[in-house]
Amino acid sequence: MRRVLTCLLAGTACTFSSPRPPLPVPPPDSTEAAAAFDGLPNGMVDAQTHRADQASFDHNEEVSEGLGPLYNAHSCRDCHENPVAGGVAQVTELRAGHLDAQGVFHFPEVRIGGGTVVVSGRTLINDKAICPSAEFPDQDAQEHLPDVENVRAMRTSVSMLGDGYVEAVPDELLLAIARWQCGQPGLGVCGLAMKVPVLESPGTVGVGRFGWKAEHASVLSFSADAYLNEMGVTSALRPTDVTSLCDTVPDPEDKPDMTGATDLDRFARFIRATKAPPRDARLADTPEAKNGSNLFETIGCAVCHAPTLTTSPTGTPLFGGPYRVPAALGGRTLHPYSDYLTHDVGTGDGIVLSVAEHHGPDFTEMQQTFAASANRIRTAPLWGLRTRSRLMHDGLSYTLREAIGRHQREAQSARRAFDALPAGSQEQVLTFLRSL
Repeated sequence: MRRVLTCLLAGTACTFSSPRPPLPVPPPDSTEAAAAFDGLPNGMVDAQTHRADQASFDHNEEVSEGLGPLYNAHSCRDCHENPVAGGVAQVTELRAGHLDAQGVFHFPEVRIGGGTVVVSGRTLINDKAICPSAEFPDQDAQEHLPDVENVRAMRTSVSMLGDGYVEAVPDELLLAIARWQCGQPGLGVCGLAMKVPVLESPGTVGVGRFGWKAEHASVLSFSADAYLNEMGVTSALRPTDVTSLCDTVPDPEDKPDMTGATDLDRFARFIRATKAPPRDARLADTPEAKNGSNLFETIGCAVCHAPTLTTSPTGTPLFGGPYRVPAALGGRTLHPYSDYLTHDVGTGDGIVLSVAEHHGPDFTEMQQTFAASANRIRTAPLWGLRTRSRLMHDGLSYTLREAIGRHQREAQSARRAFDALPAGSQEQVLTFLRSL
C-alpha cells in the first residue's frame, strides 16, 4: 500500500495495515525506468556514445597507463560484467582491520617494500601489485595481511545497472523512509542514511547509496573511488596513489583526451546510461510469483526492500549543481527493491568506514555516523537477483533460503514470518524472488 510523498516529507502520521513504507504515488506523467539486459542505452545518450563509453569501461589498464602500484583488476568490467557490462561478477575483495582493548575499530597497517613502506588509512587489502617486475626486480609492493588485523570480511562486487536512476532518487525520499522506519517501533527496523561527502562538489554532502556501506552518493564519486582502489589509477577526484613504490606515471594518471573527457567521465556516463535490470516477464506473470510478491510485502520484507522509488524531475540539480537530472532519468519510476539505507541484519562485517580513506580529513564531524557502520550493510537491491549465484554482501549464501535464513536482528521479524509460512507459500515467495 502506498502513500503520497507529501505525507512522508511533512512528517505526518502515515498508518496502514501492510508493513511496507508509505512510498510516493508516481505522478500521472511519470514513466517506468527503461529496463532490459540488451546493453543499449536508456536514452540519456545515443548508441554510438554508449558504445564508446563502454569501450573505456571494458578497457584493460596497463602499468604504463597508471595501473597500480596496488590493484585488484585491470578494468571496470572485470568486476561488473554479468549478464552485460555493468552487472555483477563472482569476484570478491578483502577488507580488514582490528579492535583495540576498548573495542574501537582501527584501520590496518600493512608493510610492503620489505617493511620500508606502510600502507594505512584504508581497509582494503589489494590482491595484486605491479612489482616485483622486470623494471623493479628488487621491489615488492604485494600486500600481505598481518595476523593482528583479525577483523576480516569479503565483499562481492555490486551491479551498477540502473544506477543512473538510483542516483536521481531524491535524498529527501530516502531520509523520509528512514524516519518512517525509525518511527514505527513495533517493526524493530531503523535504517541509517549515510550522509557522505560528494567528491566532485567539495563541501557538499549527499545521502549515500552506492557500495555495501552506502559510502557514496554520486556515480562519479563511486567511480573515482573504484578507479583508485580497484585499479590503482588516480584521477582529479582521487589524485594520489596509495603508495609511490614502483610507480612511474605522474599523478593524476587519468587525463582528458582530445575531447576534454577523462576515462572517469566516460565511466560515469556509461553507468548513468545503463538500463535497469528487468524482471523475468514470463515467471513474473505466473500466479505463484504474483502471490509471492503479495506475501513478500505482507511478512515485512518490503519494509527495507522497497519495491518502488521515483526519481527527481528532469533538470533537478544534484550535488550542489554540477550535475542535473537528464530527461531520460527524470520523473521515472523504478523497482530496485531497496531503501538504500544501512541496517543491522546480523551479518555486519565489523568494518568501519573511514572518513580519511574516502574523503580526506575535512569531514571529521561524520566520524560518529561512520563508526556506526561497523555492523550495518546497505539493503541489497534485489532487482537483477536472478543473475547472481552467490548472495549477500560476502557471497557466502548460495541459495535463496540460505540468504533468508541469515537475516537476523532488524530483519528477524520478517525472517520469522517467512519461516512460519506454509511450505507452499514459502515456495511462492521464492518464485517471486527468482523472477527479479
